[in-house]
Amino acid sequence: MGTAQDRVGTTERPPSRETHRVTGLLLQWGSGDEAAFNELIPLVHDELRRIARRCMAGERRAHSLQPTALVNEAYLRLVDVQRVNWQNRTHFLAMSARLMRRILVDVARKKRFQKRGGGAIRVTLGDAMAVAEGPDQDLAAIDDALHALAEVDERKARVVELRYFGGLSVEETASMLEVSDQTVMRDWKFARAWLSRELRGPETRGKAAALEP
Repeated sequence: MGTAQDRVGTTERPPSRETHRVTGLLLQWGSGDEAAFNELIPLVHDELRRIARRCMAGERRAHSLQPTALVNEAYLRLVDVQRVNWQNRTHFLAMSARLMRRILVDVARKKRFQKRGGGAIRVTLGDAMAVAEGPDQDLAAIDDALHALAEVDERKARVVELRYFGGLSVEETASMLEVSDQTVMRDWKFARAWLSRELRGPETRGKAAALEP
C-alpha cells in the first residue's frame, strides 16, 4: 500500500466501456459465477497472448511450450482459482503474468533437473530490461534473483514482474501498486541494477543491496 506522497502524480486514465465490462465479469467470477469466466476469456485473450509472448521472449524456437499453449495452460489453472477479490483488469493481467511466469519456471526447473543444467529455458531480457550482460539468462536463475530481490524490497520485485513479465506500463504499474509514476521509475532503475549484479555471478551477489534507489 503506497503512502499519500507516493500516490501523488499517479496517472489515471478513464476506463473504457470494455474495461468496465471486464471488471464487472471479474467481480462476478470472483463471487463464484463460473459462467462469467467463459464470457471474460474472449475479452482478455489477446492481452494474455501478449503477456505470454513477453514471458517467452528469447526462448528457443523448439521449446515444448508456445505462447498459445502457455495461455491455454494458464486458462486451466485460472479455472481452479477460487473466489479471488479481483480489483480490475490490471489486477487480472498482473496475476496472469505471475501465473505464466510460474508455469515457465516450473518447466525450466524440471528440465534442469532432468538434464542437470543442459535443458534450462533460456530467455533474453531485451533492451527494455537490460539487467544482464553476456549470455542469455536461465529463466530459473532470473526467478531465483527476483525472489532474492523480494527479500530486499518486495515492491521493487513486483515492479519487475508487472513491467517486464506483465508488460504493464509505468502508469498501470503505479495504479496496481498504489504509488506514483516517479516511484515506479525509481524502483525500476534500482531493480535493473540489483538484478544485473545478482545475475553476473556469486562473487557479486548481495553487494547491490547497498545501492540507493
